[in-house]
Amino acid sequence: MVNTKQKDEIKFAAFMGIDWADQTHAWALELPTHCGVEHGDLAHTPEALEVWAAELAHRFGGQPIAVGVEQSRGALLFMLTKYAHFVLFPVHPATLASYRKGFRPSGAKSDPSDADLLVDLLVHHREKLRRLNPDSEQTRTLQFLVEGRRKFVNDKTRYSNRVSKDLFPAGSGLVL
Repeated sequence: MVNTKQKDEIKFAAFMGIDWADQTHAWALELPTHCGVEHGDLAHTPEALEVWAAELAHRFGGQPIAVGVEQSRGALLFMLTKYAHFVLFPVHPATLASYRKGFRPSGAKSDPSDADLLVDLLVHHREKLRRLNPDSEQTRTLQFLVEGRRKFVNDKTRYSNRVSKDLFPAGSGLVL
């Protein structure tokens, strides 16, 4: 029996691998039309991610970018889901570890080389990886609104605590 169902293949402007870390993420980027891989680091802050994602959107004119991330869930993956130009491919750490052993039998791990391996997986084997279904525009808008509300509530709490501390300093005997 022949499978007549065709996969919708997206024409990607670039392939990117991001190796997650607590403080700084290493990334590697390869263009389909060029040899060589670009490398860089990304601070693990929403602000740094926002600037970086906007730069990539501008550089590639909003075209889709395949992004391999060594996480199946987590803060980085969640933050990346709100950008429409990123097509995410979560890669299980065990999958990357096995792939790494094929090239480095010692199992030596480094963040930049893992980012390279994620790019290689995307370029050569993405049909075997699970693509994260992108959120709808309405869902991404809701995420932005929820994020804005969360910031507003945090600011309100911080200001309220500051006023309370100024009006009722420690050791004054006054209590709210």
